[in-house]
Amino acid sequence: MISSRLWPKMVSCTAAVNGFLRYTGQLSLLLGVVVRAALTPPFNAYRFWAQAWRTGPGSFLIVALVALFVGMIIALQLAYIMIKLSAEIYIPNIIAVSLARELAPVLTALIVAGRVGAGITAEIGSMVVTEQIDALRAFAVDPVRYLVVPRFLSLALMLPVLTIFAVLVGIFGGFLVCHFKLAISAHMYWTMVISSLAVKDIVTGLAKTVFFGMIIAAVGCLEGFNVKGGADGVGQATTMSVVRSFVLILMFDCLFTFIFYFLFNA
Repeated sequence: MISSRLWPKMVSCTAAVNGFLRYTGQLSLLLGVVVRAALTPPFNAYRFWAQAWRTGPGSFLIVALVALFVGMIIALQLAYIMIKLSAEIYIPNIIAVSLARELAPVLTALIVAGRVGAGITAEIGSMVVTEQIDALRAFAVDPVRYLVVPRFLSLALMLPVLTIFAVLVGIFGGFLVCHFKLAISAHMYWTMVISSLAVKDIVTGLAKTVFFGMIIAAVGCLEGFNVKGGADGVGQATTMSVVRSFVLILMFDCLFTFIFYFLFNA
């Protein structure tokens, strides 16, 4: 027989698993509806470009600042070890590959999830609380097509663009440290960067960001549609949107890393 101490823990674990499966099902259903709506007319180009402008240029400054400092930090941390091994000439290679394949895609996705994903949840959640979503349905307007599809497409498109900028800015940050601190010439630095980057490094990094953008949009919209309890519910949903987006981004990043490792044998 199950002891009285273990029973509450088993009930709690079962509830957690059921909640996870329920949330995964809701997310999958929403993604299916969004993809179908995105591939069928009518299309609203204005709302798409409005969301794309907010996601891309609106997030560029914060992404560029983070990428610049990350590139400088990587160079400084590597210099501490590489100088002891007399291998500081390989620092540009490590900076370029690590940014292109892993750091820039993940950091950009996390920044956008915290900035844009939280805003999406707050907007849609406020519309739910003020019954604007019900008003859209009353006027025969599909909330998914009107609200979710433009955000879904804009994030899937603009996140790879932001990642490219993050890679370039991060490499430039590493150049500042390598050139002015380690006395590596500009020609040597950029030659090492270009020679170390392969097509698969760029492709694997950008391919992940498309799915990261979809995750951010889907989670943000789903949390917004599930808001209950007024302003307090909007705040809780916004927090859960950021947390769940972070966890899913890291989970899928790990999954894609395994897939690309065996696919490209790298």
